[in-house]
Amino acid sequence: MSDDLITVGKVSTVYGVKGWVKLYSFTDPMTNLLDYEALFLKRAGQWQPVTILEGRRHGKALIAALDGVADREQARELAGCELAVSRKELPELPSDEFYWHQLEGLLVSVKAGRDNLLLGKVDHLLETGANDVLVVTPCEGSIDDRERLIPYLPDQVIREIDLAAGTMVVEWDPEF
Repeated sequence: MSDDLITVGKVSTVYGVKGWVKLYSFTDPMTNLLDYEALFLKRAGQWQPVTILEGRRHGKALIAALDGVADREQARELAGCELAVSRKELPELPSDEFYWHQLEGLLVSVKAGRDNLLLGKVDHLLETGANDVLVVTPCEGSIDDRERLIPYLPDQVIREIDLAAGTMVVEWDPEF
């Protein structure tokens, strides 16, 4: 089951004395986390279903009441636990948009004449405010052992993404 799950947030800390928790959302907008009906919580290495009874935005986070969590001590035990949904719960995106989890693991290359030079693979992405950034780490066959930070700018830096082939072509100086 865990291969089917995509992490969409985490429990950060307790909120108040009635068992509410603060949630950090990886969704955009952040409140989308509250809309999933079939959420899972990773506790002690095991995924278990969890239901949000009530939730709302609170500053830069969300607060929520979870089913079965009635007091502050129960809520404290959940701090740091990941929240996930099944891949099939994610809305379909237009063909030119991608979820971060779809980009992770893609082999990143740059065109050099007729050839493609392998820079590495997408390890993860960073949200910087201005634009997202791909963290590309070396892998077998890459041109060197350098980690690269490449801005995720479709039509400027990102030239081609082929999910089926597991590849991405970028316009980027390999020396940078």
